[in-house]
Amino acid sequence: MRFLAILLVMGLAGCTGKPALEDEKLSTRNLNLEAFFDGRTVAHGQFQDIFGTVRRRFEVEINGTWDGRTLRLVEDFVYEDGSTEQRVWTLEKTGDDTWKGTAPGVIGTAFGEERGDTFNWRYTIDLPVPDGTLRVTFDDWMWLLTEDRLLNRAYMKRYGVDIGEVIITFEKPD
Repeated sequence: MRFLAILLVMGLAGCTGKPALEDEKLSTRNLNLEAFFDGRTVAHGQFQDIFGTVRRRFEVEINGTWDGRTLRLVEDFVYEDGSTEQRVWTLEKTGDDTWKGTAPGVIGTAFGEERGDTFNWRYTIDLPVPDGTLRVTFDDWMWLLTEDRLLNRAYMKRYGVDIGEVIITFEKPD
């Protein structure tokens, strides 16, 4: 009986609505990824499982450099348990609103698209976790809330099944 309840919850979690680039825009702002992330950015976030339980919190300091074609993001994570991690993204602008990118642990290439105040980024990564690594797929969404604040909600899947989400706020410091 418990197994059936778990399957039902997982099935319902898979039916929840997710954003789409075609969704109505709630602002007239246009996200310019290279401008937002050029320089120093700070972020705060957390991971929660599909049941809503917060499993991990973190802070990130990001140093970005834009050379006119490539955006390099050095992300320094500090987790609430004191552990640290660094991820270095290399993103290449492939069109007016399209991107591709790589980072250590990313399987293949990540692809993203900007539309209005929204950016969607999809990739698979071997994500470091306290007891090793976990291969997950991210459907990563960002919305420009103000000129110096960005909201990020990333849906995570493993073997095609929702396992949780990451919520992050990015801010440009004064």
